[in-house]
Amino acid sequence: MATIMANGLNLAYETHGKPTDPCVLLVMGLGMQLIAWPEDFVEGLVEQGFHVVCFDNRDAGLSSKMTQAGKPHLPLAYLKNLVGWPLKSAYTLDDMAQDALALLAALRIEAAHVIGVSMGGMIAQVMAARAPEQVLSLTSIMSTSSRRGLPGPTRAARLALLQGPKRKASREEVMDHMAATMRVIGSPSYPIAEKILRRRIAAALERGSYPEGMARQMVAIVASGERTELLKSICCPSLVIHGAADPLIPVACGIDTAALIPGARLEVIEGMGHDLPPQLIERLLALIDMHLQGKMAEQLRSQPA
Repeated sequence: MATIMANGLNLAYETHGKPTDPCVLLVMGLGMQLIAWPEDFVEGLVEQGFHVVCFDNRDAGLSSKMTQAGKPHLPLAYLKNLVGWPLKSAYTLDDMAQDALALLAALRIEAAHVIGVSMGGMIAQVMAARAPEQVLSLTSIMSTSSRRGLPGPTRAARLALLQGPKRKASREEVMDHMAATMRVIGSPSYPIAEKILRRRIAAALERGSYPEGMARQMVAIVASGERTELLKSICCPSLVIHGAADPLIPVACGIDTAALIPGARLEVIEGMGHDLPPQLIERLLALIDMHLQGKMAEQLRSQPA
């Protein structure tokens, strides 16, 4: 793991594979660190012939923390968004997209295939729209256009996201809370073994869990508003992947995203929730490989009108 100055911030990042291969930039979701990308997924992309770059977003992991902004009041922010009141945030998704673009520039990577999950998908969408010369293709996974009127999280998923562990909770209690949250939002047809889940949580806590930053990222998502017109301007090859059983960002959000991006391909996976379970890694890699190699576009062109 290394750090580099980009967009005025210290961003922690890792690279995998040969620097001479085409680059894939992985953008992680809300409050998550670069280590949240499954090793099999990263290794699979390298085996497909890509140079993989993953990083910690601002306010996450080992990247710069925006401590001067203070901790937002999430319930109040949620209510303001519900009634359509303006919401102030320390930064926006556009700022986070600029972080990612600046990281590529700092690493002297002219252009990359960009893959984002959840909030990372939103950031990737902004990157593709704002900097088409730097984004070779877009893969938006379990994400949304944020268009008003789309269905929101289930009650259980919303509470799991908004309610943190109790004050002065022990490390074990924090792990229990995080494991329970992951089970609520995870894939019902592809449950992750408890041992693997707790090992991932322990690694995140030891490396740099930062709940305050996650709260600021959450407000940034809401304050950034919808991306309807922005998505319509994306011109690179785009793939939208979404789980049919996603309780946090319902599948209707992925369908809407794909409908707004010109020429985007939509892949809905039955039984998948809001995670990247080990059982689906090979399927995801196969879809992404076809997309990045341009095979999906060839298939579409060969289909009868």
